Amino acid sequence: MAHNRREKLESYVLAVIEGRRTGPGPAVLRGVLRALSIAFGAGVQLRLWLYRRGVLRPHELGCQVISVGNLTVGGTGKTPIVETLARELQRQGRKVAILSRGYKRKSRPLTKRLSDLLRGRRPRQEPLVVSDGRRLLLDSTQGGDEPFMLASNLPEVVVIVGRDRVKSGRMAIRDFGCDTLILDDGFQHLRLKHRLDIVLVDRTNPFGNRRLLPAGILREPVRNIRRAGFIFVTKCDGGGAGELIPQLRRFNPDAEISECRHCPRYLREVYTREVKPLEFLRGLDVGAISGIAAPKGFEDTLVKLGARVLYHKRYADHHRYTQQEIIWAINKSLARGAKALITTEKDAVRFPHIERRDLPIYYLRVDIEMLSGSEAFREWIQRICFR
Repeated sequence: MAHNRREKLESYVLAVIEGRRTGPGPAVLRGVLRALSIAFGAGVQLRLWLYRRGVLRPHELGCQVISVGNLTVGGTGKTPIVETLARELQRQGRKVAILSRGYKRKSRPLTKRLSDLLRGRRPRQEPLVVSDGRRLLLDSTQGGDEPFMLASNLPEVVVIVGRDRVKSGRMAIRDFGCDTLILDDGFQHLRLKHRLDIVLVDRTNPFGNRRLLPAGILREPVRNIRRAGFIFVTKCDGGGAGELIPQLRRFNPDAEISECRHCPRYLREVYTREVKPLEFLRGLDVGAISGIAAPKGFEDTLVKLGARVLYHKRYADHHRYTQQEIIWAINKSLARGAKALITTEKDAVRFPHIERRDLPIYYLRVDIEMLSGSEAFREWIQRICFR
């Protein structure tokens, strides 16, 4: 299948970047990627300069716009931060909409896209409403994994997906009366003027090899974190981020910084919705399946909670599962003596319906716990709400 070939290519390129592939071929590819990285960096900085100089002008929609994003690609734990921010804003009386691009959601059929291209038509990129703040209107295939997950967990928050987030923002204001917009993965989205920028930095791998795409994981140079008003250092897990904070302060002396970790809360059966406490995992033989950017962290969490992981299967980030893949994972886990199959919440929204299941399948519900800076964060939210 096309998506499997794409995932294999992505995995190969990542292995080349990280130096896990050796030989003449990978060496040549690394050289090409580094040359492209230099060109990409020049383009990024030129675009920023054009916006700073006013050659390109951002759209202002007359309401609060907050971006939550990263300097890097990959899993920094952004979705729980967006959820926490939306809940806090809502608690303070704001009517909130989350605007997402809807990464890897189902696209228009290839035949339709080719037909439009041959006829010289430009398809209208209309925003799609995942949730209107009262009910879910799209599934994860149509709306994307993270938007669907956010809409499921935030029943009173509007969630809209679309490439043109200026259009999405106007829809949120006009049709739903929203006064606060959260740009999910919006740090690099400059067409819509941000009032405030939140940037996430993964303590376990803050900047990769410090090269820009496609030779590294950086979307823009590390020094550009100076645009952030608030920085979350994620995945601290009790160890703190003392060695990283001075690096961040060199580039941004003014931003508030909060250290946080992703805290597991409970297990929920993917199909029956039955809830189990975390103690259920203690001493339990399990299989694990995931398609996320940082699968090792998920598997390590299961071990810390007392589970014995007898089988694990990793897919590429945002992998769209088939019935056969889930059945295969169940059978492999059963063959090794597992009593349950465990996945992540983000993966669970991509699981197809399966009539017969010989093992229960649970996802691990995770949210954010702030280890430092929680008071500053709440004060920051109050300034937004009562400015």
